[in-house]
Amino acid sequence: MKILVTVASRHGATKEIGTAIAAVLSAAGHSVDELDPTLVTGVTGYDAVVLGSAVYTAHWLPAARDFAAQFADDLARRPVWIFSSGLATQPSARANSPHEILALRDNLGARGHRSFAGRLDRSVLAFTERSIIAGARAREGDHRDFGAISAWAGQIATALAEMVVRTA
Repeated sequence: MKILVTVASRHGATKEIGTAIAAVLSAAGHSVDELDPTLVTGVTGYDAVVLGSAVYTAHWLPAARDFAAQFADDLARRPVWIFSSGLATQPSARANSPHEILALRDNLGARGHRSFAGRLDRSVLAFTERSIIAGARAREGDHRDFGAISAWAGQIATALAEMVVRTA
């Protein structure tokens, strides 16, 4: 199957999660394109899509929200999985539950949403971001669990393989 993995990432950590997901899907035999959501001109030609975003102030980044809105009708006609990555100060499901995720999941007919803890490097943050992080008492460091990320991507690969078998 041809899969699009598209991720909105402000400082690169969430994009690296997308790259890990793409690697698992590719290793499972799928043809995978990794593109920034702002560079995608359409989803025609893709059998499935994985869409992810960093979470800031309890919202997905505009590039991911805009992608989902622009291609909502086309995305609803193919398997879609979504993920979020953000603050690592709270349990990942709570810290990375963007306000719009339920509506987004329902609108796209997404087969699943997964939240992952992120990476925090204060040195790359703008003043406003550092202020928000200070208020949230976020812990610096890389809190991403690539084992969990790979396992989730493996579940997607299995679901895609089952779809191929059913249509054969």
